[in-house]
Amino acid sequence: MVGLSSVSKVRTRLFNKQVKLEHDFLACLKNEQALTHHYSARLGSISPLGETAQEASPGDSEPSVSVWSKISTLSTIAWETYRRKPISYWILLGLSSAAMLVAFPASSLLSRLYFANGGKSKWIISWVAVAGWPLTALFLVPVYFRKVRPTPLTFKLTLSYIVLGFLSAADNFMYAWAYAYLPASTASLLAASSLVFSALFGYFIVKNKMDGSTVNAIVIISAAMAIIALDSSSDRYSNVSNRQYALGFIMDIMGSALHGLIFALSELVFVKLLGRRSFHVVLEQQVMVSFFAFVFTTIGVIVNRDFQAMKTEARDFKNGETSYYMVLFWGAITFQLGVLGGTAVLYLASTVLAGVLNAIRVPLTSIAAVVLFNDPMSGFKILSLIVTFWGFGSYIYGNYSVSKVSA
Repeated sequence: MVGLSSVSKVRTRLFNKQVKLEHDFLACLKNEQALTHHYSARLGSISPLGETAQEASPGDSEPSVSVWSKISTLSTIAWETYRRKPISYWILLGLSSAAMLVAFPASSLLSRLYFANGGKSKWIISWVAVAGWPLTALFLVPVYFRKVRPTPLTFKLTLSYIVLGFLSAADNFMYAWAYAYLPASTASLLAASSLVFSALFGYFIVKNKMDGSTVNAIVIISAAMAIIALDSSSDRYSNVSNRQYALGFIMDIMGSALHGLIFALSELVFVKLLGRRSFHVVLEQQVMVSFFAFVFTTIGVIVNRDFQAMKTEARDFKNGETSYYMVLFWGAITFQLGVLGGTAVLYLASTVLAGVLNAIRVPLTSIAAVVLFNDPMSGFKILSLIVTFWGFGSYIYGNYSVSKVSA
């Protein structure tokens, strides 16, 4: 009887221990942070992902557990990162990211819509890109009410804004030529080459480091541009000549190169003249550059007498005058919203996140152009899109690794 009683007690203890283990396991599923600690302490059978890959046999079930452990660890890190910031931060970051992903593709599509429906002036569409600069300036008003002083305008700083404004006006004009003759999907893919020029000019002008991932991204994206060039005959509109298509192609690449130069020079202004990257300083630079770009573009429109031609364009526009002015109005709004979103993402998060969003908006623009404008999407263009995305991924991974090491 004593033996049976002992066995019964042992069974009861084992049963209670099993129930406790099951309860602990369910609790760990609710709290991912406790999962790795619990099983490492009690079972000692879960090793880090790299060790499991070396020690476990192919038929073992441990690798799947360790992968889950790795995922739960990443989830814990993400949750801790989320908890360290107020909810207002994440709302602002979400809105800024959405602005980049929606506004930039929308402004590109509206530029193409302007030319597709009868618009002819490259100066007008360039002017629209900077005509919304007061919208960005409005965001500075509440900042100044918070006892933040405007950055003093020295001679060198003002001169740098004038130069950047002139380059931005020229950049917008080149992109206008691209959207006049190229499908929006093709123009968007070619514009992705600005990453290549940003990296190159950043290396030579700002002395930024260039690692293997950056070089790899430059080669890959350059190859993607070559693929598009080889397949130029498949997506040329019937009303666009070979010469016009080639001109649009060249202007798009030149605009991307100039965009990369502007990015590097803007960074140089921060390093040499401003010395800080607070949000209001970034906004001030954007407002001043857009203002001077607006001035230079307005001079071009006046000299070319395109303001007088707007009435004729509006009357002959495919869907009428109202449609004409709405395209121009929303083109100005979306472009500035995209700029504001990009500025906020750079300040709130990092250049890596901005690069990720910039990579995502390329296929978004291409897909939207295929759906809305029936842009031809050949196998070569799809291949170029994949290769471009691969190049962006290489660049983002390299920058993430560098920022992780420096941290």
